[in-house]
Amino acid sequence: MNDLWHSLIPNVLNKPDELWLSTLQTLYMLGISGVIAFALGLILGVALVVSAPRGILPNKVFFATLSSLINIFRSIPFVILLAAMIPVTRLIVGTAIGTTGAIVPLVAGTVPFFSRQVESALSSVDLGLVEAAQAMGSGPVGIIFRVYLKESIPALIRVTQITAISLIGLTAMAGAIGGGGLGDFAIRYGHQRGQTDVTYVTVLVILAIVAVIQISGTTVIRRLQH
Repeated sequence: MNDLWHSLIPNVLNKPDELWLSTLQTLYMLGISGVIAFALGLILGVALVVSAPRGILPNKVFFATLSSLINIFRSIPFVILLAAMIPVTRLIVGTAIGTTGAIVPLVAGTVPFFSRQVESALSSVDLGLVEAAQAMGSGPVGIIFRVYLKESIPALIRVTQITAISLIGLTAMAGAIGGGGLGDFAIRYGHQRGQTDVTYVTVLVILAIVAVIQISGTTVIRRLQH
């Protein structure tokens, strides 16, 4: 059996510690940047919904400005964003390379996408519920937490799944410029040294991470709906 594995993935078996470290680096980037992006994206998504023309706190100027900024950042390719944010990254975390250096651009690349996803999820809430809450004397904060967020939990979990999977792809791109993780591992060995078994195994590891995210999210949604 060992001979079979050595014939199929010889280069991977020669560097198991590096594969494990790269996997942990990817999970580190996914976890830290994901938590920060979730918090910021949720706040911005709520701000978009409540300040919209039909929102509970309509503000045309604020809504237009925030929406435009989000659209601008969403339109910037992530590879360009990585390079453009090097000075900001160094200012915030002290370095622009490695897994820690990748956190800031990962957050900047994820927040605009997630905030739009949150906006879409919250906008699907029945306006009748909002009006009913207002009629019962609920203030803006109460409506945000008791109506918008509470009624949108399944939808928010779905968009969080989508964003997390998208973030995994961004971590792989971050590896292309020294961000570490599975992307860096696959590029250094799979692409630059022609070790195709490294590329295939890296893809399988990423698929496993994606599967865990999908299964976990789906399980939570099913329990909430029952």
